[in-house]
Amino acid sequence: MPFLMPYRNSKSYQKETTMINYGLKDRVALITGANNPQGIGATTALAFAREGVKVVLVYKRIPRPFDADKADRNGADRYYQANAGDASAVEKKLQEMNADYLIIENDITQEDAVKSIYATIIERYGRVDILVNNAADCDCDGFDTIEQITRSVIDDTFAINVRGSLLMTREMINHRGDYGRIINLSTDAAQVFAGQITYGASKATLEALTRSIALEVAKYGITVNCVAPGPTQTGWIDEELEQAVLPIIPMGQLIQPEDIAETILFLASEQARMLTGQVIKVSGGHAL
Repeated sequence: MPFLMPYRNSKSYQKETTMINYGLKDRVALITGANNPQGIGATTALAFAREGVKVVLVYKRIPRPFDADKADRNGADRYYQANAGDASAVEKKLQEMNADYLIIENDITQEDAVKSIYATIIERYGRVDILVNNAADCDCDGFDTIEQITRSVIDDTFAINVRGSLLMTREMINHRGDYGRIINLSTDAAQVFAGQITYGASKATLEALTRSIALEVAKYGITVNCVAPGPTQTGWIDEELEQAVLPIIPMGQLIQPEDIAETILFLASEQARMLTGQVIKVSGGHAL
């Protein structure tokens, strides 16, 4: 069944639908960083599941202090709570969809763990057709500036955002089949990200890797692309921050995880077979 995708105009989602067949039924998609039910990873997993894709969710809990009394509304506490938890909320939605899924809790920064992840998937599904490198970490305590930066911030950020993505990509290439799509997640401000210099640099590195790896694996028929979201409501942006950010988004609204997921679906599709080595900003015009 083709997916009925809601059409979104500049004002609101409408009930109108567009028939799109991405040709992904029975493919196997592996998505990292998928335990936040409001996050890009979880939303992408649900979008794939609607297409009849077998989805594998990989995540690692990131414990940070949060106030549970404030986790009922968007802001740092909701975001921290979601990332410190398991993927049970996402799993419940997949069950409601009767999706074919697998959830793995493991650390993609460790080489043996990555090999174990792929061994589990190969045993269950026999292959990985689509890899979405969504897992990421950033310093949220104000130490990611040139005056405050610490070695631990540098190491932890690059370990997940770069090393983890590289290890996951290498294993997919080594287990390649007759279909291959790799989609990396950057940020629209990767090239200039004052106040988050290590995070921005790690994402700029991922963009460079996207282009280099795309050239290396084109001979296998595998495409490698990158999506660079603008300010996206994953539970992190509270009302105050939203009002501060909206004036610098030309489209006048926050990006939603669904906006990113729909772009990823296309990049994973049959229709995108000749699209590779690209960095696509889904930002409403922010940070062009």
